[in-house]
Amino acid sequence: MIKKSIAKNYIYNLLYQVLVIMVPLITTPYLSRVLGAENIGIYSYTLSMTTYFILFGSLGITMYGQREIAYLQDDIYNRSKTFFEILIMRFITLGTSLLFFYNIFVHKGQYAIYYKIFILEILANSLDISFFFQGLEEFKKTVFRNSLIKIISVICTFIFVKSSKNLIQYIYIYVLSNFFGNISLWLNLSNYLEKVKLKDLKILKHLKPTIILFIPQIATQIYTVLDKTMIGSIVIDKSEVGYYEQAQKIVKLLLTVATSIGTVMIPRMANTFANGNEKKLKEYMNKSFKFVLLLAYPLMFGIISISNKFVPLFYGIGYQKVIYLICIISPILITIGMSNVIGTQYLLPTKQQKKYTISVTLGALVNFILNIIFINLWQSVGASIATVLAELTVTSVQFYLVRDEIKVLDVIKNTNKYFLSAIIMFIISILLNVLIKNNLISIIVQIIVSFTIYFILLIIEKDELMLEGIDLIKNKIKNYKNNI
Repeated sequence: MIKKSIAKNYIYNLLYQVLVIMVPLITTPYLSRVLGAENIGIYSYTLSMTTYFILFGSLGITMYGQREIAYLQDDIYNRSKTFFEILIMRFITLGTSLLFFYNIFVHKGQYAIYYKIFILEILANSLDISFFFQGLEEFKKTVFRNSLIKIISVICTFIFVKSSKNLIQYIYIYVLSNFFGNISLWLNLSNYLEKVKLKDLKILKHLKPTIILFIPQIATQIYTVLDKTMIGSIVIDKSEVGYYEQAQKIVKLLLTVATSIGTVMIPRMANTFANGNEKKLKEYMNKSFKFVLLLAYPLMFGIISISNKFVPLFYGIGYQKVIYLICIISPILITIGMSNVIGTQYLLPTKQQKKYTISVTLGALVNFILNIIFINLWQSVGASIATVLAELTVTSVQFYLVRDEIKVLDVIKNTNKYFLSAIIMFIISILLNVLIKNNLISIIVQIIVSFTIYFILLIIEKDELMLEGIDLIKNKIKNYKNNI
């Protein structure tokens, strides 16, 4: 059974990750009507360009830092030393990236005024020390400190964004919420550190391993950010970027629910690997595959079944194309879910970066080539198809590279009950969609009935994770009653 700390950290991380995506989702129905698809496209395009400079400035520091802190969880001096070394390097690399960004975008161009605001986004990332708390498995810290900031940003959006002329105000709200959210993590930092002698700091020793992790991150960004950039560059109508952005938001929210276990498992896997416990590594891997697919299958089929009624209700008039994009993109819930387990939870914590790099590089190459062809042919629909095929490439390559440790047939065999139960759920949901005409009522009924049936089917089949979850809830209730 998954340890209690992992279960708790998953919930904390899930709440935070969902909150991060829920903030724009809560405001999206309002913003899609007030700002319009074109302004949302401009925002998405300029943010995607800024993201490249954040990526190059960050190198592989975030993922590397989390792993290194996890290795040193019980050694306060060396983890303090490692933290300061990584932090100083982050300041230097992001500071350099900011200088290039300023000289290239801020002085001229159609969107220069927006790029000036995004300077704060780069500064916010230089202050991000979430890797330290994640390495310590202190996920509760990041959740509660950022929650208040995110809630305030929602309130500010409704107060200050009133028309299509308020795009600047919306961008300010976005970057400032990230800025103050990252600063808030510094408040209790001293409780986890001790003083380190300046002469002991060796910053350059971290450069090579962060660059090694940086290479796959570049490749990953190609098929997570470049698609928006290419749509904006190839297609004259910026609304196409807006449609793609809105579809991605929905699917990525659902993906967060399925893969948040990954962020929690990275430090645990790294610490287990450092202790040489291979048997425990395999146990964690099997649990992760089951957990991710337990959620990914019903989420994929669920969003497809309600998309035709969800999109017009949520986004308003003029976003019909988003329905098709959601249906096309949704299979990445499965492919990214599995590649998250293999790549992020296993290959990186166990220092098999080369295999991870190969997989994401090939995925990026596939995505780039298909984007050039498909975006010219089908605009945002083409980008969506390219994304799905790229993610399928990554997952397939990873399974091939770890074929001696992980058998794809074993994964399918151990999780086929989730697929079959989700198919039954999907059929019932489609029938309800046809029978119930009111959009809101249909969505509510579909969600409640479908997922109730899904989990009942798993209980009938005596699924291990479901039974463990039920036992956990029973024990919580029992303990609560005993404490009354």
